[in-house]
Amino acid sequence: QVQLVESGGGLVQAGGSLRLSCAASGRTFAGYPMGWFRQAPGKEREFVASISSSGGSIYYADSVKGRFTISRDNAKSTVYLQMNSLKPGDTAVYYCTAGGLIRTSPNYWGQGTQVTVSS
Repeated sequence: QVQLVESGGGLVQAGGSLRLSCAASGRTFAGYPMGWFRQAPGKEREFVASISSSGGSIYYADSVKGRFTISRDNAKSTVYLQMNSLKPGDTAVYYCTAGGLIRTSPNYWGQGTQVTVSS
């Protein structure tokens, strides 16, 4: 079992930046691929970014490519999502995920953190 706790969400103006963090506990963090999903009001949950256990393979949704950066620190059991050039369309609850098919059906989910981008 893996427990995931997100932090770093908040309210930011368009063009601004936020960094989300996700602290993992439980089973060995370094062995899990990690990712981020988001869900905007009235929309389905969507994949945002993922990183392999070693950090060697990284994927992004087209909508965030070039603006968001995912990274991980295995020594701290933490994964990050640096979000730059934020747009109102990025407003959503962001979820940290782990394991499973990380880009489609992760095994573990955090409780989510709200990101609101004002225009």
